[in-house]
Formats: sequence, structure tokens, C-alpha cells
Amino acid sequence: MAAVAVHGARTLSRSSAWLLLTPALAVFLLFFAVPFLTMATMSVLSGNPMVVPNPRFTARHFERILDDVYYLETLWTTVRLGLSTTILSLLIGYPLALWLARARGRTTRTLLMMAVLAPMMMGLVVRTYAWLAMYSNRGVINGSLAWLGLINDPIQFLGSEAAVVIALAHIYVPFMILTLSGVIARIDTRLEEAARGLGASSAAAFLQVTLPLSMPGILAGSLLVFALAISAYVTPIVIGNYNIQTLPMLVYQQISSSFNLGFAAALGIVLLVVALVLVAAYNRAMARAPGAA
Repeated sequence: MAAVAVHGARTLSRSSAWLLLTPALAVFLLFFAVPFLTMATMSVLSGNPMVVPNPRFTARHFERILDDVYYLETLWTTVRLGLSTTILSLLIGYPLALWLARARGRTTRTLLMMAVLAPMMMGLVVRTYAWLAMYSNRGVINGSLAWLGLINDPIQFLGSEAAVVIALAHIYVPFMILTLSGVIARIDTRLEEAARGLGASSAAAFLQVTLPLSMPGILAGSLLVFALAISAYVTPIVIGNYNIQTLPMLVYQQISSSFNLGFAAALGIVLLVVALVLVAAYNRAMARAPGAA
């Protein structure tokens, strides 16, 4: 009787668990699985099944991407922007995350957290146009340099890849800081104290203790920022001034101008594959990172 009761309790517990997961699974299927399957299907069809009767399966959309250097260069530009933004966000975000994690006093920590979260409360478009005002010929940067007598003609920031990377890093660095600070806060500071007690300098203790133990946070934050950067649309098109082409921009152009859903879906699949390759590399690196357990 006891065994039957235990088995019944386990069955009820599993049923309750699946019942609780039903809303999340429904949202996942509706907003991720169904759109992804639709996009994957459209990428291998010769035409829109809602317009073209009996479309055939084809790989010509992916062959078009591989055969045209323009699309390969656009893919590399997208990946390069993502990598540059991730590196810059890490260089800026790590010291701030370390400061936030090691801050003493609830008031200080709260103020630092508010400073990190405050930019995220503004819209992406607002922050992008703020950088547009900074970079313009009569903006803050050119105006200050001209007032100081350092330049005679305005510097053309808009349309440069460096300007796009800086703007993207400003937008996404809070994600890096929040991810890193949570990991760094769990590192026991007594480990650094022990290293210094054994004769290591402060820099050596950081490089040999804190930095390796914070590697899971570095990898997770880099993954998040890279995924957001390669999928950005507003900032590259506004700050890049249409001089820098990325895959999200090509997807929009294919849909808005020629309504080529198949080719746009193929471009989206390529972008997704790049992100999935990064996730696989992240999982492999996480398994080898110190403190990953």
C-alpha cells in the first residue's frame, strides 16, 4: 500500500509539474517554435505557398548567399560588429561590475545599480538618436573640438564602423555589467586575501584568482552582448548612415522592397546559425572554465 501511495504521489507530482509548465510551453511554441519553423520552411521553398501554388523545395536562397561576395561581406561585417562590441563592452563593463560587486554599504550598491539600470529604462531609439546628436557635424563632440580650436572642419563620425561599435557598446554594456556582477559577487574575497598572504601582489592575485573564477560571467555576458549586437537594426542604420550593411538590415530590405520572403528567411537562418555556433562554443568553454561548476 505504501509503495502504491508513493507511486501515486509521484504521478500526481509529475502531472502537476506538466500542468504548471503548460503556459510556458504554449508561449514557447507560439512565439518561438512556430515562427522558427515557418522561417525555416520558407527558406527552402521556391515561392510563398500563400501565393505560389505547389512551391518546390530548393536550396537556391542559400546558394545565392554563398555565391555572392556581397552577402558574405555583409555576414562578416555583422560578425565583426558583434565581436568588436562584445570586446569593448567587456573592457568597460568588467571594472564597473567588479566595483559594483565589491561595493560596501547598501546605499552605495543601490546607487551603483541605479546608475547601471537607468540607461536601460530609456528606449533604444532614444539612446541611438542621442548618439546621433553627439556624432553630428554640429554635435557635442565636433562642437567641443571646434571650441577648443583643435579642428577647423567637422569630423565625419557618422557612417563609420567605430561610431556604430561605440554606440552599440553603450547600449549593451549594462547587460555585461549585470551578468558579471552576479558572478563576481559569489567569489569569496578571502581567496584573494590568501593569495596576497602567500606573497602575491594585488595584480597577481586578481589575474590568478578573481579573473579565472569570473570566467563563467565573462562568457555569459559576452554571449548575451554578441547575440544582441549582431541582431541590432536601429543603431547600425542610424549611426552607420546606411554605409554599413548588416544581416538584419538585409532581411528588412528583402521584405520591405521586394517582399522576397524566402531569401529573407534564408538570411535569418544564417544569422541564427551564427548565434547557435556561438552558444555551442560557449557551452564547451563553460565546461572547461574554472569555477563553472
